[in-house]
Amino acid sequence: MSFVASVLGPCLARCHWPHPLCRKTNCLLKEEMTVMDSLPVDTGAAGRLPFLAGLRLGLACLTRLPVPAPSLAEGMTLAGAMHLFPLVGGIIGAIAALVYGLAAACLPPALAALLAVGASALVTGGLHEDGLSDVADGFGGGRDRDRKLAIMKDSRIGSYGAIALLLGLALRAGILAELAHPGLVAATLIAQHALGRAAIPVVMQGLMPARAGGLGATAGQPSPSTAGIAATLALVTAALVLPLAAAFPAAAGAALATVAIGILAWRQIGGQTGDVLGATEQAAEIMVGLAIVASLGGAS
Repeated sequence: MSFVASVLGPCLARCHWPHPLCRKTNCLLKEEMTVMDSLPVDTGAAGRLPFLAGLRLGLACLTRLPVPAPSLAEGMTLAGAMHLFPLVGGIIGAIAALVYGLAAACLPPALAALLAVGASALVTGGLHEDGLSDVADGFGGGRDRDRKLAIMKDSRIGSYGAIALLLGLALRAGILAELAHPGLVAATLIAQHALGRAAIPVVMQGLMPARAGGLGATAGQPSPSTAGIAATLALVTAALVLPLAAAFPAAAGAALATVAIGILAWRQIGGQTGDVLGATEQAAEIMVGLAIVASLGGAS
C-alpha cells in the first residue's frame, strides 16, 4: 500500500470500502484503487454475445469439455457470456445426472451419488471446488486483507481448505444419496448447477474486484441486465425441472448462499475474486440441495 495509505493505516483498517452504498467522493483510499476505473464493463444488450458464441465461451471457461472458445471482438469480455452461465450449469448437471442414472442401475445410491459428484468435478476441472478451498484457507487463516489475498493465491491447500472441500463434497453426495430416485436426482443436479452458475454474475455485479489480477477482474463486470437474465434463466430452469414444492425453497437457498458469501467477501477482503466466485457457486449448490431435501422430506 502507498505512503498515504500507510499514514492513514488506523483509519483504513476500519474502512470496509467498497460498499455498494458508499458515495464518498473525497476518500483517499478510493483514489488509489485505480483498477476499478479500467474494469471492462458489459454494457447490456450491446455487450452480450450472441447465443451460440456466448454458450461456447461459457463452456470453454467453466468446463473442460472440448469446446473451442469463439473469437471476441474488441471490447468484448467473458462478462458478455454470463447471461448463459445457468445454461452451461444445466449441461454440467445433466452430465452428472447421466452418470448417476447409469451407476444407480447397479450400485447403491450412496456410491452412485459419489460418482455423480465426481463426474461434475471432472467436467469442470474442480474449478469451483478449488475456489471454495482457497477462500476457506484465506478467510480462515489470514490476519488481514493482504494476507488473506496472498493465501488465496497460493496453490497449496491448508487445513481450513481441506475441511471445506471434504465437507462440501460430502454434503453434495449426501444430498443426492438421500433423494435416491434417479429422476429427482437428475432434476436436483440440473437445478443446483444452473442456480449455482447464476450466482457468479450476480456477485460480480454487486462487488468490485478485490485485486487487479485474476478472473474476478479480467472477466469484466456484467451489467445489471446480464445478471438479471442469468438469475431469471436459472429460476425458470429450476421451476421447470423441480417439483413445485421444491422450486421456491431451492431458489431461496441459492439466494441466501449468494448474499451470505457476498457479504462475507466484502467484509473480509473488500470485494470479489475468482476464488470467491467459485466458493459462491459451491455454497449455492449445497444450499439448493439442502432446501430440496428439506422440502421433499428425503427420498421419494
